[in-house]
Amino acid sequence: MSEEIKGFSKLSKDEKIEWLTKTCFRDSNSAKKILTQYWNSNNYLQKLHDEFSENTISNYYLPFAIAPNFLINEKIYSVPMTIEESSVVAAASKAAKFWMKHGGFKADVINEEKTGQVHFIFHGEKKIISEYFDFVKPLLFKNSRQITKKMESRGGGINDIQLIDKTSDLKGYYQLFATFNTVDAMGANFINSCLEKFSKTFSDSINKFNRVGFKKESIEIIMSILSNFVPNCLVEASVACNVSDLNKLEPKSKNFAQKLVKAVEIANIDIHRAVTHNKGIMNGVDAVAIATGNDFRALEAGVHAYASQGKYKSLSEAIIKDGMFNFRVKLPIAIGTVGGVTNLHPLVKIALEILQNPSSKELMKIIASVGLAQNFAALRSLVTSGIQKGHMKMHLSNILNKFEVSEKEKKSAFTYFKNKIISNSSVEKFIKKIR
Repeated sequence: MSEEIKGFSKLSKDEKIEWLTKTCFRDSNSAKKILTQYWNSNNYLQKLHDEFSENTISNYYLPFAIAPNFLINEKIYSVPMTIEESSVVAAASKAAKFWMKHGGFKADVINEEKTGQVHFIFHGEKKIISEYFDFVKPLLFKNSRQITKKMESRGGGINDIQLIDKTSDLKGYYQLFATFNTVDAMGANFINSCLEKFSKTFSDSINKFNRVGFKKESIEIIMSILSNFVPNCLVEASVACNVSDLNKLEPKSKNFAQKLVKAVEIANIDIHRAVTHNKGIMNGVDAVAIATGNDFRALEAGVHAYASQGKYKSLSEAIIKDGMFNFRVKLPIAIGTVGGVTNLHPLVKIALEILQNPSSKELMKIIASVGLAQNFAALRSLVTSGIQKGHMKMHLSNILNKFEVSEKEKKSAFTYFKNKIISNSSVEKFIKKIR
């Protein structure tokens, strides 16, 4: 059982571990050994990792894998993916290999606009706040120039600022709603810095606006923050092939192409299925985002909000028209290839180099294509052999490692379970039998 401690952040890493292992573990030496064995022997790298976060005590490893043969807009990529789920990389690779033979993925960035808001309360006449906004809007741009100068030199900056009346939802509630282009940066720090400058200018400029009864106290700033809902930062990826070619992929499955279409239709009708359907897409999206040092949590929040417009539904679409199977996905993806840990984390640098140092637009296309490939692979399994056959086959290594098997035992197990149902209990029974 843990206990309260004061000044934990001020302790050294060794002191943090000493307190933690003695407080939370029966076997403090064993816990300490596990934590320290994941330290990097390179002191520079370890210090770099320690400073990514607060109160770091160790490193948490995830597999860094490659999904090859992604043909996207006539260019071949080997895509780095960071994920612990056994079958994801194998499924993406398998899907990429099939679609490479059928024209590959076509991807296009529809828009790159990102948003942020200054949320404030004003209990006065709507006409006055509207007039004040018209007065202060040029100052919002002018006073932010020091922040936006560098971004503007790269072709980005503030697109627009609007006053949004939300008083019908909450008494006195208004927003300064701003849109941005952050070029190759995800732009969170840039956007938040701009918004906080807007907030200060908006409050401090009141005394320059000559209206009776309108004073600084008339406006109460609540908060200034970017939004991870980016419906105008969109990328689309698609694939297409003859229905007959697709059906050849699964000759034992009658009407394979039609089943895929029905599977997507079901995800548009039933929310229980839609959530899992979209999670499959995000298996691919998140894995590439993590490998390239992007904020997968922001992507998850934004994507699921996008899927919830009207009602929660599938992010992908499948149709058959004129003998062709068409499959596509449209995703709101705000990512970057500069800034954040992209300039610091050695493996992130490697991942971007593997992808031939893409721009943010190119990376958006890659991520969307991998998400679509992942969705295709999942649906293929679901409408044919079932998801567990391939998943558990990939998971067999994890189960065997849990029983600390030898290489000889592992080889026997892979041979034995080649055409058998795999489960924890069946593997345990097999290990006991051969031992």
